[in-house]
Amino acid sequence: MDSNPSFWQRIGLQDWLLTSENAGKKNKQHALTPDDVYNYVIEKFNDSIRQLSFAGRIVFYHEYIISFNVDDYREFMNDKQGLFGLIVNETVKKFYEQLKQYRAAGKTVVPSSSKWVFRLVSHPDYARGDIGFMGKLLPGTTKKEENLRVTFIPRQTGIAQTFDISQDVLQGFNYYSDGYFELPYIEDLEPDENAPVDDRKKIFARFETILPEKQFAGKKVEFIMKDDEIIVSGDEETREESNIFKIPTEWVSTPHLHIKYNKSDGKFYLASFGERTILNENEVEQSDINSPLWVELAVNSRILLNGIVGVNIFKS
Repeated sequence: MDSNPSFWQRIGLQDWLLTSENAGKKNKQHALTPDDVYNYVIEKFNDSIRQLSFAGRIVFYHEYIISFNVDDYREFMNDKQGLFGLIVNETVKKFYEQLKQYRAAGKTVVPSSSKWVFRLVSHPDYARGDIGFMGKLLPGTTKKEENLRVTFIPRQTGIAQTFDISQDVLQGFNYYSDGYFELPYIEDLEPDENAPVDDRKKIFARFETILPEKQFAGKKVEFIMKDDEIIVSGDEETREESNIFKIPTEWVSTPHLHIKYNKSDGKFYLASFGERTILNENEVEQSDINSPLWVELAVNSRILLNGIVGVNIFKS
């Protein structure tokens, strides 16, 4: 007697999401290796170039939604924690390597987005070893909707206020789960080896901030971290050194954060002096400016300052 079709089969997505018609429980029982994942994503990148390119212009997907069997996904997230991030970084390096070859051959290589997005998820109907893919040309593109009505209580007055904000203001806020990775599109990964040392100063990270004030609606305040330690401050900040990230709003304390890059372990750390700091939905303990309490700051983290100003950190 035939078994009942799954939900994904009934809605017509089973064959589309699975790698092939034969990718079922009877045919694949081996767990995925990091090489399997890496080579699969590279293959889909090349497929997108073949399918989307035209008139000498190279077009490719910028968002990659990769589906795994539940056990395979859990094994990567638990037993091989952090490996997905390494795979994503090596994959993007390979993307750039191939795009440079197209450009050297005289093709037009212009990105359709300013970032790469990877969403790694589990699929209830996948067997061990199954892997599926969906791609998007422009990450995060959605139909523009009406303004949102938001109610909040300012800390200065304690009185609830309601106002309309544009959807564009919220575009810079991303929820970073364990399976979400976002990297900026960088034209050249490698510096010019013949350039003077001073001209090739290391860039440690990039920060993006979305502000609630109307004059910044739809705009991002960007900061490039070129020093191994920086101070994040509000609009009362008077210093103008390269290690000062001034966010022009009263919602950020002066100073609010101290962020540093530790060369020994290659990680970022954060200490908070402001009234309130939320790091990936966890509150950071406020510390004295002369005795900072450090917590690890992972790349692709979301920082929320005083409940209103969001800051995202990206790899340089």
